[in-house]
Amino acid sequence: MSTLRNCGRRLGVGRAAYALWHAPVGVVRTSVAAGGPLEQWRDSRDARAMAEAASQLPTLHAPLAADFAELHFLTGKRFWYQTAFCLWSLQMHSERTFRVVFHDDGSLDDECTAPLQKLFPAAELRRRNANDQKIGELLPPARFPFLHDRRKSYPNILKLTDAHAGAPGARLVLDSDILFFRKPEFLLEWLAAPNRALHMADIRDAYGYPLPLMESLADASIPHFVNAGLTGLNSEMLDWEKIEFWCRRLIEAHGTSYYLEQALVAMLVAGRDCAVAPAADYVLAPDESECRTPRATMHHYVAESKRGYFRHGWRRVFSLTQ
Repeated sequence: MSTLRNCGRRLGVGRAAYALWHAPVGVVRTSVAAGGPLEQWRDSRDARAMAEAASQLPTLHAPLAADFAELHFLTGKRFWYQTAFCLWSLQMHSERTFRVVFHDDGSLDDECTAPLQKLFPAAELRRRNANDQKIGELLPPARFPFLHDRRKSYPNILKLTDAHAGAPGARLVLDSDILFFRKPEFLLEWLAAPNRALHMADIRDAYGYPLPLMESLADASIPHFVNAGLTGLNSEMLDWEKIEFWCRRLIEAHGTSYYLEQALVAMLVAGRDCAVAPAADYVLAPDESECRTPRATMHHYVAESKRGYFRHGWRRVFSLTQ
């Protein structure tokens, strides 16, 4: 525990430096990259319009895909409407109702959950406090201190712990900032027969940690371009003692990273035959032209493509309700 306390003290110093210097500088850089305050205001306006539209999506009625792998989403007050558009567009183009679990990041309230439950009455909602209790029993904090420390301040790790710990079989975890524009044949084939791991392709390696260290821990070559926006894993095959050890070694060597969860996914699929979503059809960070006129089956909107998401992507999906 002394190691964890030492890491905690280092993190405390880091948080102070971040608050006093890096955060203000980051705000300015983000504004410049976004085109200035006016463009940021327009992005916020379009995000609010998307949230309003999410409450107006019609409930779909399609056969239950009972034999398909479960879908899991981490969602919260800031993202519930994105989750709604993602799942609605997937079910609409698939003409199926999936078995779905929503995991509360701790911020969901009745105003958020009401439209989700109306849209997806068959979905299960797991509250944060219930998940905290469950994970505490399955992964005792005394044995898994680094995983529990990350669960307190790094929501992305919940996509691993809360979706997979103690669960049977395979499941697909999706990020909320995804939209579907056509029938996702590749994804449907995997959901029907999830006999290997699945991930989508990134445009670059974004793991937050050096590849040599990751490879030494995983004892395998780390595949390039693993993106965790779509992640299909067999929960029963996850070795939580090993994942805890990986977290500890990565954090002790290089500190925390926003990409820790993605690094862990890359290490989990290292050396394994994987189903990789075709990059041309399951697009990460679509450009403006693709955002305006989607040719791909799916978009995952990250970084600069968020503008196209809020200004064009969801409107294309919403037009299908007219």
